Amino acid sequence: MKKPELLVPASSLEVLKVAVVFGADAVYIGGEAFGLRAKAKNFSPEEMREGIRFAHEHGVKVYVTANILAHNRDLPQVEEYFRQLKEIGPDALIIADPAVFMLAKKICPNIERHISTQANNTNYGTYLFWHELGAKRVVSARELSLEEIKEIRRRIPADMEIETFVHGAMCISYSGRCLLSSFFTGRDANQGACTHPCRWKYYVMEEQRPGEYLPVFENERGTYIFNSKDLCMIEHIPDLVQAGIDSLKIEGRMKTALYVATVARTYRRAIDDYCEDPALYEKNLDWYRSQISNCTYRQFTTGFFYGKPDENSQIYDSNTYFRDYTFLGIVEETDQAGRCHIHQKNKFSVGEEIEVMKPDGSNVRTVVKGIVDEEGNAMESAPHPQQSLWIDLGTVTARFDILRREEASAQL
Repeated sequence: MKKPELLVPASSLEVLKVAVVFGADAVYIGGEAFGLRAKAKNFSPEEMREGIRFAHEHGVKVYVTANILAHNRDLPQVEEYFRQLKEIGPDALIIADPAVFMLAKKICPNIERHISTQANNTNYGTYLFWHELGAKRVVSARELSLEEIKEIRRRIPADMEIETFVHGAMCISYSGRCLLSSFFTGRDANQGACTHPCRWKYYVMEEQRPGEYLPVFENERGTYIFNSKDLCMIEHIPDLVQAGIDSLKIEGRMKTALYVATVARTYRRAIDDYCEDPALYEKNLDWYRSQISNCTYRQFTTGFFYGKPDENSQIYDSNTYFRDYTFLGIVEETDQAGRCHIHQKNKFSVGEEIEVMKPDGSNVRTVVKGIVDEEGNAMESAPHPQQSLWIDLGTVTARFDILRREEASAQL
């Protein structure tokens, strides 16, 4: 049985390091241009170098997205960008546009080229086309079923890899090629500037009653008619492995470190358990289910993996985020007194019960015993984001442990 790669997103250098420590086999990131997450923090060349160095020291690969659909004006800058990436040395480039692909092949031939889902990869002929041009891997369209993926696996060379999204946000548009953002705001999703209008709240207006907006109530918050549930395949790892998928991809290049750590840790253990012993995987299913819901999420769906969703398993629904935990910070270092240093993400106070989330799968409940700022001043609470603090938790912590607080489950 071939163990698939676990591929995890990173929105920043800090999140990349968390992804590596919490179990990723590979991490995908965006540079400052030509990726489809223009609103993400993305990586400067210096951060990219440091991230690749850190990942490689831990045996983890780094892939860089360059998956815009390019216009004429983009190509000279893409060429310059690839010359820079050749020197930086990521393990692969994720590309959608044929012209961009050919530039990468010419300028940095020793860096693997992976074909983005944005290229609408829905059949084995497309895979063979890209293989003949020199692509190492193709990311399957989210609209494919497991049966279709199995047939692709049978019909392509053994050395060609299949990468498939298995967790995270779904898009209402075919393989992410959306025009809603351009229509409403002039910001082109296919150039990385999507404003996510599929998540907005809409009303119905009858043409003979202009200005009279009619809400379609599905719950007390209204309806979100374009809004997709989140993909989650944690309960179906056996099917994914048996389909011959080489890389299981997590969506979320704009997500927090808490989200990335939670999802990476859970899928890491599920993959390892199944490949070690399928019975162990079945035994731990409840743990996977409980852990995967510890980050911010929408309702879950298996998407198109088991065929086109019917009326009983509709993807698009009145659907908003749920949050069970609040992200407080990442342990950056510890001192001889047993305190840990963090840059605080959300407010917390002395006396509160919180959790220390560890890469090995354990979660340690503890109480905040003391908070001290950089000047040594004791504080009762930490109300301001990004405060540099030393925290006494009365328990052993290590670098990259994540601090979080459990909340009553709430819709956002």
